[in-house]
Amino acid sequence: MLRAVLVTLGLLVVHAAAAEEMTAPSVSVATVDWEKAAASIPDRPAGGAPEAFAPLNAAIRSRFPDIAKSSVPVLMPLDIADLRKQQAAGRSDLIVENFMRGGFHATAFFQAGPGGFDAAFSIRASDVPELREIRYPDPIFLLFSGLGMSYELGGRALPDGEPVKSLEADYPGIKRHLHESYIRYVFQRYGVTYVAAIYCLDTRPRARIVTCKQADRIAERFLRGLTLVGGGPAPARTPEPVAIARPAEVSKDFTYYAPGSLIPGTGLKKDMGGRADYTVYAPLRFPMKEAPSFANSQSFNNWGDCDFTGRSRRVSGKGASYSCKVNGRPLVFDESVNYAYPWRDNFCEHRNFFVGQCPGGEGHQGQDIRPSNCSLFNAGADRCQPYRHEVVAAHDGMILRARKQEAVYLYINSATAHLRVRYMHMNPNLLDADGIVSGKELAAGDNIGKVGNYNHKERGTSYHLHFDMQVPTRIGYVFVNPYATLVASYEHLIGARGTEIKDGDPAPVASPVPPVIERPEPVAAVPLPPTVQTITAKHEDTAKEKAEPHKAQAKAKAKKRHRQVRRRHHRHAAAAD
Repeated sequence: MLRAVLVTLGLLVVHAAAAEEMTAPSVSVATVDWEKAAASIPDRPAGGAPEAFAPLNAAIRSRFPDIAKSSVPVLMPLDIADLRKQQAAGRSDLIVENFMRGGFHATAFFQAGPGGFDAAFSIRASDVPELREIRYPDPIFLLFSGLGMSYELGGRALPDGEPVKSLEADYPGIKRHLHESYIRYVFQRYGVTYVAAIYCLDTRPRARIVTCKQADRIAERFLRGLTLVGGGPAPARTPEPVAIARPAEVSKDFTYYAPGSLIPGTGLKKDMGGRADYTVYAPLRFPMKEAPSFANSQSFNNWGDCDFTGRSRRVSGKGASYSCKVNGRPLVFDESVNYAYPWRDNFCEHRNFFVGQCPGGEGHQGQDIRPSNCSLFNAGADRCQPYRHEVVAAHDGMILRARKQEAVYLYINSATAHLRVRYMHMNPNLLDADGIVSGKELAAGDNIGKVGNYNHKERGTSYHLHFDMQVPTRIGYVFVNPYATLVASYEHLIGARGTEIKDGDPAPVASPVPPVIERPEPVAAVPLPPTVQTITAKHEDTAKEKAEPHKAQAKAKAKKRHRQVRRRHHRHAAAAD
């Protein structure tokens, strides 16, 4: 079990930060029973736990070189006993992967450190006779974590889960949770919480969808194959506190609305607000390489689609005026005017994604961030050109991402933080070309990619970065509001403190950053190759959409139902191969 005493990591917060309510997270640290774990190792060598674990680590170090860094015992569906037996017999050509159990394969992602370990495994249903009726053609990914550090959250309570009778004998007290579109199997062993999670849809079986009932079968198969394979025995530790030392100088420009303060009317339901979370979960590097940057909504600002809550009128082209029906706020059809302070939280803004920490249980999951400016192809355009601004790693960490996937996860495992952040809307082809795939290690500030407008396809959304954050809890990783963490990291980037706007405070007059016109003079249309660099220019303000706005609207309505089915789940990317 986790240590009962919670360590509130706010002790080093400076007085000014406390006055503005920014706080550090509350964390529990596992008290690991290394001796009990060592006692379960067959043919245990003489000595203490470190001596007992050394042969295990050595057996698979070629495949998992960092296994001894894990602060908790590492479990895997691996026949470690047979592997070691054959190694002892002098076999030098052994491949660790060949000893995986149950048809599972280890991916390139395995990260271990002070916070425990995280790993990703895959299985293809068609390759396993017992699973062949599952029609999902691609590999199914399972995320598995051993939590040396667990976050205690306020807000809505986490679900209690339900017992799993079929696994109770092997895992006493094991529970099944369906939360934020993941089936999670949670159990305790050696004083550590372990979580196996699979993304799924709670629906009827069909091709190209993993249902939660199918995920149950895969998770149980995974758990039945687990065995102890390594770890780094060490004395119990206390996590290092997160010091929120904000700059003394006050910025003349940077202002931000309080956490949880949504654009009026844009919550899940009428008058429903956001999640007023002032927690700075980790000392992050701001994810944009350069300032200024502007955190705001991409759905309920200019050019936004109002997230299917309805527009006041049809939008026919650049500069057309309209408003979202939820609040009547005047808008124009031109995304280049969305570059101004103050910042605005949109973690719990109207979306159909499951977010347990939001008041209504659904929301946006993260924060929209726009880069320093908008580059227009010409003065008549209303779309920003992509790939002009660099996105960087928010911390030292390891990438989890399969090729062709849009989502990029960066896992962080340090003495002060154990969490994962996600980046969205960069072009997958560019990410593949740059080697941003599972197992790649990055340092804070290293380039990840460039801001785009990719959302299933090129130009599928506005020019912005979606950034979200998940922390491990007693039921595994859950979404938390990254807004205060982003404010703190941005203040470090610009070297000055922002001014918070609370309810009842007068809002400052916005000073929008004017767009950059790339081609001030009209140019003749020329055919362009469909490369990533030119594809957006090829489609900029097409004459067809301008001449036939009603036809374009009809086409959009025809796609609406299909898009709504996908919206609830499309942000969740599978684990990476």
